[in-house]
Amino acid sequence: MFSACVKAMALSLMMLVSGCEREQRDFHTPPPSEPKGEHYQRDAYDVQQGKRLFAWMNCTGCHAHGGGGIGPALMDQQWIYGGKLQQVYSSIRDGRKNGMPAWKHRLTDQQIWQLAAYVRSMGRYVRKDVAPSRDDTLEIGKAESRRERSSPADGQRWP
Repeated sequence: MFSACVKAMALSLMMLVSGCEREQRDFHTPPPSEPKGEHYQRDAYDVQQGKRLFAWMNCTGCHAHGGGGIGPALMDQQWIYGGKLQQVYSSIRDGRKNGMPAWKHRLTDQQIWQLAAYVRSMGRYVRKDVAPSRDDTLEIGKAESRRERSSPADGQRWP
């Protein structure tokens, strides 16, 4: 009798569970949001990494420090192939026919986005709290760590 009761309960539980339909979810569709790569120019770390890559990949050889040279200036509002983040990314990734090399085989997509975000920061197209500071070599005076310390005025203490 006990086993018949257990069997009946198990059968009713199986019927109950099989009657439930599982919810279908699509985990592969990205949520509707901002254009691809926009978050890189809102993150100070990514912009700083782009600055590091700009130096490492010798971008200063053609673009100087954003003021232009062999390559076009990156600080003005005149962009030959467009100044939006996605357009800058495309120029870096695929290169351009008049001398800009393609970097898609040397840099990852993330690094190219970081570099594009830094290039946009040169023209002040990113928030101030995200933009990296100028290099000490570009400042008029010596770096703060290289300046001589002056003695405090009489009666004052060092901070």
